[in-house]
Amino acid sequence: MPHQQLLADILRAVLQIDKQFTDDTPLLGAIPEFDSMAVIAVITELEEQLGIQINDDEISADVFENFGQLNKFVTQKQAA
Repeated sequence: MPHQQLLADILRAVLQIDKQFTDDTPLLGAIPEFDSMAVIAVITELEEQLGIQINDDEISADVFENFGQLNKFVTQKQAA
């Protein structure tokens, strides 16, 4: 499964919403369910399911601005 689809599935599961995501879909601040606890849960799932390590200093509001930004971040982490 491409990581973009997996990322969308993780967001739907963590946020418990049925939503389609495009690169322009706003996340943090736009989806009521996407709070600080949801950010932590998403990061945990990404680390577990994709085998990546996300450091605290890499987490910012910019990463979670929209689906495209988060997808880009995950792609970069996987390439590292």
